[in-house]
Amino acid sequence: MIVVVDYDAGNLRSVTKALESLGAEVRVSGSPKDVESADKIVLPGVGAFGKAVRSLESKSLLAPLADAAARAASGGRPFLGICLGMQLLYEASEEDPGIRGLGVLPGKVVRFAPGRKIPHLGWNTVSVRGESPLWDGIQDGSFFYFAHSFHGVPNDAGVVSGETGYGVSFASAVRKNRLFGIQFHPEKSQAAGLRLLSNFTGL
Repeated sequence: MIVVVDYDAGNLRSVTKALESLGAEVRVSGSPKDVESADKIVLPGVGAFGKAVRSLESKSLLAPLADAAARAASGGRPFLGICLGMQLLYEASEEDPGIRGLGVLPGKVVRFAPGRKIPHLGWNTVSVRGESPLWDGIQDGSFFYFAHSFHGVPNDAGVVSGETGYGVSFASAVRKNRLFGIQFHPEKSQAAGLRLLSNFTGL
């Protein structure tokens, strides 16, 4: 059972339909109990960092998700953060100073520097870094669909599993054991995105 976390932060339908098209058993839920009992967890999201954290708090999901993500980072149940869901894995974001994220990935989320059109919207390539089972069968330099104005900067460069250039080279994918984060939207990224989701469901 894959639980797609519902915390009023968008794009649940498209992520769920993509997973179901791959034959996965999916439950969309905002219940802490479902998060605790899931075989795998997908944390999607679009919108503002602070609003998302407050929504998670209001649904009593912040602590269970932080625990699940920490366990995944130590080899537990697979956990995938998508777009804003990836940013929430970090400690904090420049978007909403003073609001703490899940804190599983030491580092912070920063805004793109001036000089490029914001948001970073549309197709861009991802260069594979290190090893990750999510890249199985996906060619290095494949295109994925992005829609964001902020990006994560991990303290440990060793967790970076994918990089993308947009004025700067930023971490567009991270991995720590069975904890994964991707800044792009796999459900909108055609064949490469579906292959990545298939790789996650097969873990």
